[in-house]
Amino acid sequence: MENILFVNACVRPESRTMQLAEYILDRLCGQVAEVNLEQEQIQPLLAAGQDDAEILRYANQFKNADTIVIAAPYWDLSFPAIVKNYLESVTVCGVTFKYSPDGIPIGLCKAKRLIYVMTAGGPVFSPDYGFDYVKALAQNFYGIQDVKCFKAENLDIIGADVQKILNETKKEIDMGL
Repeated sequence: MENILFVNACVRPESRTMQLAEYILDRLCGQVAEVNLEQEQIQPLLAAGQDDAEILRYANQFKNADTIVIAAPYWDLSFPAIVKNYLESVTVCGVTFKYSPDGIPIGLCKAKRLIYVMTAGGPVFSPDYGFDYVKALAQNFYGIQDVKCFKAENLDIIGADVQKILNETKKEIDMGL
């Protein structure tokens, strides 16, 4: 059975990003372990009070997942700060990656794919500092080459048919998984 890690950065009660994430998770076959970033309250690595075991818990969980699903709304051209804190805690030399003698990162993660899902009230601009950052980490540090993004944009535009936009994104998910 596939080990699926769900990194949940959906902080709003009626999160449209969560709707899409649940849609993806329903289509994956495996056991889902969720890290709810709002409940975890992961601090930046520079913050005092975290010991190695606390930090390595997230890195080891990330390293051992077969598939990783990250759900984060598009905020300020990127993602919520809690996602950055989480990524700092999983990007650990010797756990999720190591350096070659030439200084090239070599991925140590078991995952074969990472799925990133997001919603945006307006358009997602290029470069997308959220997904592009996650993709760069996945491919260059973690060794995960199959990285996909599913997004629903323009949800808060006056006159937008939100359900139609979400349904179109679900069709993309069905075709892309």
